[in-house]
Amino acid sequence: MAATVHLVRGDDPVLVSRALQAVVDDLVGDADRSLVVEELHESNFANDSGFTISPLIDAAGTPPFLTELRVVVGRELAVFTKAEQVAGLVAYLADPLPSTHLVLVWERGPSASRLGAVPKSLVEAVKAAGGVEVKTAVGSGRAASDWLNEQLSSADVVLDGDARRLVAAELGEERSRVGALLDTLVSAFGAGADLTADDVAPFIGGSGGVPPWDLTDAIAAGEVSKSVMLVRRMTAGGERHPLQITASLNSHYERLLRLDGAGVGDEKSAAAHLGMKGSTFPAKKALEQGRRMGGARVARAVELLALADLDLRGATAQSAEGVLEILVARLAHLSRR
Repeated sequence: MAATVHLVRGDDPVLVSRALQAVVDDLVGDADRSLVVEELHESNFANDSGFTISPLIDAAGTPPFLTELRVVVGRELAVFTKAEQVAGLVAYLADPLPSTHLVLVWERGPSASRLGAVPKSLVEAVKAAGGVEVKTAVGSGRAASDWLNEQLSSADVVLDGDARRLVAAELGEERSRVGALLDTLVSAFGAGADLTADDVAPFIGGSGGVPPWDLTDAIAAGEVSKSVMLVRRMTAGGERHPLQITASLNSHYERLLRLDGAGVGDEKSAAAHLGMKGSTFPAKKALEQGRRMGGARVARAVELLALADLDLRGATAQSAEGVLEILVARLAHLSRR
């Protein structure tokens, strides 16, 4: 039996867990999971001087007992961000035990404040060992929308166009919830069921957060009600702090203010003036909105943002949510022609 190694990685715990479950289920097959699988966590790697990856190497190098194979899962490995910390594992992968299937899960543990990069030497060792890298990232923008459409298209239930649009709108940025939603729909309606938006709606739960550009687009379009609804979703479903939202709005209107009177005529020139790199689309939107509003209304928007910032820092007894809702309503009203 040839040894295998899988490297599961991503920054969304839900997606990482689902990918890990799929990999382990496939490796275990019909074997007795209690005899086959050994799982190690950050706590297993801790010692008096920090963390050591030796317990994982020892587990991977242990022959099976009463079974033909072992599946060794190393979780919360993001504590090992330096090449010297994974040198022993790299050496093991050069000559792995044939009866061990090793699953490396690059995820944050309790002690990690951020998800660092996988050491290059480990990535190369996994590749050299014929390993499989499982990336779980949703992506952003169009890539995120494509990812969600792929999940819906490959589901065991069939959602019509309205149901798909409802799922996309309600999940917002929390696209990783779609796996659990689809599992629930299969359990409720059975595999192969054709579902409408009315069928799906009761199972979605709370609305997820939305990206900041959805809010600025609604404000720029002068959509007062939609702007208020979106800012509610950002603070509730998206769990964004009110000051994070005003900081994003400040950056947006700062662009409009810098472009006002700058004599910039096209989006490329606008992007250069703003010091933007990459896509010029945000500069195009700022240029168009600034032209529609005019300098006086842009200046008023900046004034409203400054007043809201003071209110959020204690200048009023009104709730932070109330301050934000009034702010975005006023900003959207300013954008109306």
